[in-house]
Amino acid sequence: MPDPADPAAPLQDGPTLEWDEAGQPRSRAFGDVYFSKDGGLEESRAVFLAGCGLPDAWAGRRRFCIAELGFGTGLNIAAALELWRRTRPEGAHLSLFSVEAHPLTADEARRALAHWPQLATPVDSLIRRWPGRARGFHRVDLPELSATLDVAVMDAAAALEAWDGRADAWFLDGFAPALNPGMWGEDLLRLVAARSASGARAATYTVAGAVRRGLAAAGFAVARQPGFGRKRERLEARAPGAPPIDAPTPRVAIVGAGIAGAALARAFRAAGVEAMVFDAEGPGAGASGNPAALVTPRLDAGLGAPAALFAQAFARAVTLYEALDAEAGGAVVIDRGVLQLEGAERDHRRFAAIAGADLFEPGRLAPLSPEATSDRLGEPAPGALDLSQALVVAPAVVLPAWLGEVRRARVARLTRAPDGWRLEDAHGASLADVDVVCLAAGLDSAGLAPALPALQAVRGQASWTRDGQACAPAAFGAYAIPTGEGVLFGATHDRDDIDRSLRAADHDRNLAAVGRTLPQLAARLSGAPLDGRAAIRATTRDRLPHAGALDGPAGLPAGQFVLTGLGSRGFAMAPLLAEHVAAQALGLPSPLPAPLARLVAPGR
Repeated sequence: MPDPADPAAPLQDGPTLEWDEAGQPRSRAFGDVYFSKDGGLEESRAVFLAGCGLPDAWAGRRRFCIAELGFGTGLNIAAALELWRRTRPEGAHLSLFSVEAHPLTADEARRALAHWPQLATPVDSLIRRWPGRARGFHRVDLPELSATLDVAVMDAAAALEAWDGRADAWFLDGFAPALNPGMWGEDLLRLVAARSASGARAATYTVAGAVRRGLAAAGFAVARQPGFGRKRERLEARAPGAPPIDAPTPRVAIVGAGIAGAALARAFRAAGVEAMVFDAEGPGAGASGNPAALVTPRLDAGLGAPAALFAQAFARAVTLYEALDAEAGGAVVIDRGVLQLEGAERDHRRFAAIAGADLFEPGRLAPLSPEATSDRLGEPAPGALDLSQALVVAPAVVLPAWLGEVRRARVARLTRAPDGWRLEDAHGASLADVDVVCLAAGLDSAGLAPALPALQAVRGQASWTRDGQACAPAAFGAYAIPTGEGVLFGATHDRDDIDRSLRAADHDRNLAAVGRTLPQLAARLSGAPLDGRAAIRATTRDRLPHAGALDGPAGLPAGQFVLTGLGSRGFAMAPLLAEHVAAQALGLPSPLPAPLARLVAPGR
């Protein structure tokens, strides 16, 4: 079995789906059906929904969490969502977590779920956003249902080790214990108990002795109940204690209105909390204010936990920008597909290894020959890795859409308030009293949080034209990308330099960087008037961001969080990391597996 603490552990070979004469899906690998032919939906409702006491269990709750072993076709989740849609408490949010080592495609799930037109609303929502097949956690937003689904594509033990949530209800729906014993072992059921809220309920169709004993050994009170259809019995189990009481909705402030602050505001809003955002200069005044931004993953041929972090962050960023682009009528995405050019001999092997890994969606990364790359770029070029999902986005559209109202004020210090934090200006006047404060002000975050590990300033000057030219997006140490009005290229990288004034010499440096790889493009750019801006990036010693709770001196109140140190990849990293920070602040399940969360913990 893969190491349960390692999200990079390889998966077993996936099963092949087959369909019987009645149109019922069956797993060849496990020799079992995905749902009962005697009434899959009715069984799901009887065994899992009623078995977990739903909808009564979520009555009066603002937050409720369901976890599942065995996502399969998504039938149980769809049934739960349909019940939630009809009975949820006003203003409540449902978190769902499911595990699937061998995910189906959206088309396979659509065919399987077509049996139940009464589930059309949740099924349509799920299929339109069907989780991917890459190894890791996949977040699915279901705002029209006031719900969020995280699907862990990995071994069940690894998934539960990596998940930080606490479920109020469990759907234990793996293939039959005799056929898939790994899904029902005592170690796994102990993990189920460890990830359960007090008073949590669990339900399953099986009454196998090993399952009963495993649940009891894990601390559940287990009872047999009448079964569904031809099954004489099923199991219900309950964890000790009373169900938790929802905490009050906290008052939240965000300091900084760049991409980190904007992503945080969006993440809190998606969880039902409207945060106050403070920035002295307004949206995009810092490193997020260029006319275009590149959304690409950092490529790590080690294929370990850091590579998994970069891949998951990239996938989540693309999903959110594409969704916003659809809402904004195509105003967000400037271009799709980016070529990462080879810069050294070893890059060809590195790119092939990365493209062949399971951290990215199948077929979305492809090595290109020099001939294919040259054809795309319109001039002789080295080989490349074709990042077909990568984006060029418009910060001027993304930031205001996610930020909402920004309060133009400089937060000079944070002081203790009777029940949280007080934000003060330079004269000591109070700007706000809050329960939670999130620092997303780049390098300036350090001045507000003595507990924050050291950040390093890196000055970057970008250059761009406004002459209507365009180019195919490419990265090669430097980068050249279209803005819609011209071409943005650069950027310089000068450590410990905090001067934001524009330098003609740095325009020359940027042109030279392009010219070393794409001389024909550089020649076109050199004939046009150049605009530009300089901004100060915040970086960390290990080149990984800080995202999470800050550990302050003894006696400090809880509620101080940070998202900074994003370097030059803020638009790729911030969306997922902001969701992680918001989840920590609100006590919700994080979309970030625990081993990856440890990589970005400020106190690492």
